[in-house]
Amino acid sequence: MTLLDKDGVRLAVDGAVATVTLVRPDKRNAQTFAMWRALAEAGRLLPGDVRVAVLRGEGPSFSAGLDRQALTPQGFEGEPSFADLARGSDADLDAAIAGYQEAFTWWRRNDVVSIAAVQGHAVGAGFQLALACDLRVCADDAQFAMRETSLGLVPDLTGTHPLVSLVGYARALEICATGRFVRAEEAERIGLANLVVPAADLEAATADLAAALLAAPRDAVVETKALLRGAAERTYDEQRAAERAAQARRLRDLAGIGE
Repeated sequence: MTLLDKDGVRLAVDGAVATVTLVRPDKRNAQTFAMWRALAEAGRLLPGDVRVAVLRGEGPSFSAGLDRQALTPQGFEGEPSFADLARGSDADLDAAIAGYQEAFTWWRRNDVVSIAAVQGHAVGAGFQLALACDLRVCADDAQFAMRETSLGLVPDLTGTHPLVSLVGYARALEICATGRFVRAEEAERIGLANLVVPAADLEAATADLAAALLAAPRDAVVETKALLRGAAERTYDEQRAAERAAQARRLRDLAGIGE
């Protein structure tokens, strides 16, 4: 069932699995402001019984990043240019960027496990979109790069927090400041990729992972994801307490006396 198909984004749902596809293959799925609005809308349209969200890109590349037309003086037709945004007030500029970030935030909500299936290039905004997901399955031709600094910008689409969490501060700084490519083998070695497979096997490997995620009871996965997401911000004793509280909820639910 297709719930959304516009502005280079398609959302289809098959039971407990939703698939969001970037569909600008002629542009290597380069992203536009309209695509970001559509990605945010996909998150809002997700049915409540969906447990796994797969993000993929049609064609040879996952996403080559921001469409370079955004960097031209005229920008996208009908949209504010970067120069227009820069001339706005601090509040307006902050609100604009916060709106763009909405495309990248919902993938980590606790009731869904998200998987990015990455082939070819995942550059800049494409890299950050892959980082927005909980898990990454990569084809052996995948290449990640954070190119924002080469343009005089910073990564501002929610990618810095997960990148540091995955690879550590020093390696994250080196990747972002140099803008170099991280290829699939290195991505798996340093923790960016959960799994690397031949390009021909990417779809099947992603489907296998989705099926494995669906094997456990939903509430147990939701509680576990919430525990793990909050672990870095809690002290050891706070995490112990969070584990106890989560387990108490699970035990009561399993006994049929939960709220």
